[in-house]
Amino acid sequence: YAEKELLEREPRGEAHQEVLRRAAKDLPIYTRTMSGAIRYCDRCQLIKPDRCHHCSVCDKCILKMDHHCPWVNNCVGFSNYKFFLLFLAYSLLYCLFIAATDLQYFIKFWTNGLPDTQAKFHIMFLFFAAAMFSVSLSSLFGYHCWLVSKNKSTLEAFRSPVFRHGTDKNGFSLGFSKNMRQVFGDEEKYWLLPIFSSLGDGCSFPTCLVNQDPEQPSTPAGLNSTSKNPENRQFPAKPLRESQSHLLTDSQSWTEGSTNLGKDKAGMSNPALTMENET
Repeated sequence: YAEKELLEREPRGEAHQEVLRRAAKDLPIYTRTMSGAIRYCDRCQLIKPDRCHHCSVCDKCILKMDHHCPWVNNCVGFSNYKFFLLFLAYSLLYCLFIAATDLQYFIKFWTNGLPDTQAKFHIMFLFFAAAMFSVSLSSLFGYHCWLVSKNKSTLEAFRSPVFRHGTDKNGFSLGFSKNMRQVFGDEEKYWLLPIFSSLGDGCSFPTCLVNQDPEQPSTPAGLNSTSKNPENRQFPAKPLRESQSHLLTDSQSWTEGSTNLGKDKAGMSNPALTMENET
């Protein structure tokens, strides 16, 4: 509350950012604005978690916001992204089923094989509606499958996230398999069911190794919590939940990576587990 009062008193500028930097120094927040400032929502009066954006329609900040969908009259984000994908998949399968079963009667309509009643026009309309929705849904579903494979949201696909070291369009990508598990979870039996199984809490996300820091040892992300910065301040003990950080602790992949890099080369440090030294 004291920091909130300071924000209300301080005018926009460096002093305002200094208050935000002090408030966010122990938070797992690693993305910035284009100018390098802490992401802060004036409407909600809160520091935005990574991948969080304010929706002008819902008038609130949405965790891992993808887009506002008018078809479901709601925002698509962390809490319902899996359900949105399943909604597209179920709808696509339904439209394909209707188009396939109606095709034979659609052909008979043009060959005058149907009785001359008003009902035959329903067959034509049903086939066209199912076919057109199948085309549009397949395009939308394919696009979101690509986003899941890259661990991106629609907003991040159009505007790459900005980290402390700069813009990185693949900053949250962990590889195809781990990207899929971020959305659908570890248990494959729940993937096709409308059951929430996404990993994490929506406030912090593991990132790939994108920032090179010669002063940091080559250690796996998630295992660097006991490291210290030059001011001997320990990093947050656990910035990510176990369900998230275990995605980056694949012993086999780290063994292969360390063999290729060699012992004499400087390691890569994970910006998602490195605190920013304030000056």
